[in-house]
Amino acid sequence: MRAAPTILHLDMDAFYASAEQAAKPSLRGKPVVVGGLGPRGVVATASYEARRFGVHSAMPMAQARRLAPNAAYLVPRFTLYRTVSDQVMELLGRLSPLVEPLSLDEAFVDLEAGGTADDAASALEIGVQLRGAIEAVTGLSGSVGLAGSKMLAKIASEEAKPDGILLIEPGTERELLAPMTVRTLPGVGPATADHLRRAGMTTVNDLAEAGEAELVRLLGKAHGSSLHRMAFGYDDRPVVAERDAKSVSVEDTFDTDLHDRVRVRTEVERLADRCVRRLRGAGRSGRTVVLKVRRYDFSTLTRSETLRGPTDDPTVVREAAARLLESVDTTGGVRLLGVGVTGLADFTQEDLFAQAADERTAAELPDTAEAGVDEGEPAGEEPAQESAEQLAARRWPAGHDVHHDTHGHGWVQGSGVGRVTVRFEEPESAPGRVRTFRIDDPELQPADPLPLVRNPVDYSSWPASLPKSRSGALSPGAESRP
Repeated sequence: MRAAPTILHLDMDAFYASAEQAAKPSLRGKPVVVGGLGPRGVVATASYEARRFGVHSAMPMAQARRLAPNAAYLVPRFTLYRTVSDQVMELLGRLSPLVEPLSLDEAFVDLEAGGTADDAASALEIGVQLRGAIEAVTGLSGSVGLAGSKMLAKIASEEAKPDGILLIEPGTERELLAPMTVRTLPGVGPATADHLRRAGMTTVNDLAEAGEAELVRLLGKAHGSSLHRMAFGYDDRPVVAERDAKSVSVEDTFDTDLHDRVRVRTEVERLADRCVRRLRGAGRSGRTVVLKVRRYDFSTLTRSETLRGPTDDPTVVREAAARLLESVDTTGGVRLLGVGVTGLADFTQEDLFAQAADERTAAELPDTAEAGVDEGEPAGEEPAQESAEQLAARRWPAGHDVHHDTHGHGWVQGSGVGRVTVRFEEPESAPGRVRTFRIDDPELQPADPLPLVRNPVDYSSWPASLPKSRSGALSPGAESRP
């Protein structure tokens, strides 16, 4: 365990919900819940106003609606969230070459490796500056934890929430951890926690007092020894800059089980296209296509096919996923479908053999236009059994952006019975007015999200241009816990 608390953990506060509140002035200070809105949907993120009603992440959406019936329920806008995440990660990259993203809204940073901090005072100053930079660039808040290890830095950021900063001084780890639940430690999930509870251990102090031998007897050599060390605050895991994704996948849970085989295949092809778009967005290709099917009885089947080489061709992935579907019995009904690509690479098979392929095409397919080759998106005709209300919800998801030729930019409050209700406002405007249109109104079209901050502060020279405090004094809003 290092002496200086120069490992920083950033966790954005209620990220999806906070981004929606920043984008929608009428929702600021009000309960907002983001997630799947169907009967089987789950909560992705709840604003702090919604959490006061007991709503939390991973809760069934139906339960959230019972707890907070007057909250705003929105479908995620990942295009916006990824844009904001890129802005935040760019700021973190200015602090150190060792930045380890854990998700869109969470990352570790090794400040000492970047030369931006080497003691408690300089680390705390950089943490304060970082929070100010994030707010200036994105309009959102994040909580920062600083400690001598990744485990403690993450615990510190959790203790600092919401919108705070906490530094754990070296030598105080055991005292801090002792009263905390065993679930605080990495690697202790519900099953392990229950196993430890039956052995009489519910706090971190219980683990420390039990001794390594007892934990090894209960959990095995590797897990037992690791937990014993962490109970005393020891965690030597380094910040790893490159955490290469092993797969790219997408999946959908359906409001009602799908029984029509044609509809199932249509959804598989739709998912394959989404997966390829995500794959291309990451600048990757993949060699193995994976199909996931969860049936009516909750049994989950996976099938995979390995191609001759990596690809990012939507037609190839669609056809492979369709072939995999042929080997799955879906007659009882399907509640979830997923398509993924693994065996990722930075090149495609076509890159390696492009010239030979071009020559074969010229020789064997003299007129591909007349052959009806379709390189674009599938026709995308909606399944006939979907109701007009389902079609409206698919085209006009709650919370998503729209533009009206007369009224300008707005967002969907809801849709149904052939109508869509829109509130017209922008991130830096006053709360806007609400209007209702036919779902086929020619003046209304889906739109891209607007920036949360129209003219963000330029942080291109940060942090070199900002002085680091060496006085040991705390900046406003910062806390150092002994």
